[in-house]
Amino acid sequence: MIKRWACVNLMKFNKAKCKVLHMGQGNPKHNYRLSGEWIESSPEEKDLSVSVHKKLNMTWQCALAAQKANHILGCIKRRVTSRSRKVILPFYSVLVRPNLEDCIQL
Repeated sequence: MIKRWACVNLMKFNKAKCKVLHMGQGNPKHNYRLSGEWIESSPEEKDLSVSVHKKLNMTWQCALAAQKANHILGCIKRRVTSRSRKVILPFYSVLVRPNLEDCIQL
């Protein structure tokens, strides 16, 4: 079915990048093929910078966002000598806050 859809829409699939994400309880977890080759199953996939887990649990995505924000804060702390609010706030607003806002939307 996917192969037919791809032909109609003049698209090609990279079999190495295709994965099956079985979601939901009671999912029979069937195996699928693409052009005669089995597609590998995965418990988690990333699409548009959002990690989707088979249980639809976003905890991992939020933990990664917090980890990245902490890493950036550490870099700011090491590189910026002034601890003045006037100096630190622009760095925080531009570099740290966007990473945490991604998690809030989830």
